[in-house]
Amino acid sequence: MGAKISGVRSNLLTIEGVEKLHGTCHRLLPDMIEVGSFIGMAAMTQSDITISNVALQHLGLIPQIFRRLGIEIWQKGDDLYIPAQEVYEIDRFMDGSILTIADAPWPGFTPDLISIALVTAIQARGSVLIHQKMFESRLFFVDKLIDMGAQIILCDPHRATVIGLGREHPLRGTHMTSPDIRAGVALLIAAMAAQGVSHIDNIEQIDRGYQNIDERLNALGAHIKRL
Repeated sequence: MGAKISGVRSNLLTIEGVEKLHGTCHRLLPDMIEVGSFIGMAAMTQSDITISNVALQHLGLIPQIFRRLGIEIWQKGDDLYIPAQEVYEIDRFMDGSILTIADAPWPGFTPDLISIALVTAIQARGSVLIHQKMFESRLFFVDKLIDMGAQIILCDPHRATVIGLGREHPLRGTHMTSPDIRAGVALLIAAMAAQGVSHIDNIEQIDRGYQNIDERLNALGAHIKRL
């Protein structure tokens, strides 16, 4: 468009002002947060889902992290196919120690999917330590998951250990409030995988990051009613 920007692909951009810009054509990337959310959603609800046009080369470690949670992800061109799985098993480190999932700057695992990884691990077989390094208070929704029957130990404001239920014990519906965008979607995923009816308040938080999420999920077979 005529801008003068140097330092692309480094951690410092230098921008020189110009008198005017001209038009161009640009295609926006898919939302990698939605891609990761739908991967976790498919696993938790034992659903068979194809996510189209994901721009795989820009997803960083997202597919790899969910594969370490035991989720099968097949690549078909620029689409990701997640088959329905009765059980998915969390990986371990080479020495047999418990797996740790932590956030990092791109192409590391984005902090906006830490909540999704945590809720997805609830019904996996095995245990995982979730370490949210980059933001405060992002794990302060696990009490709501515990109320639903999840086995989670909140170690401190940044770390939580999830003990996977392996689907031996179903989650139960409850009344909860969305504290932020990512936790809200994690609660929505848990609600879809739970038995009974769940109510989620403060859904404006979810709407901020997921446009028409109720309509899109209902089109896939969910039963969500906006009140």
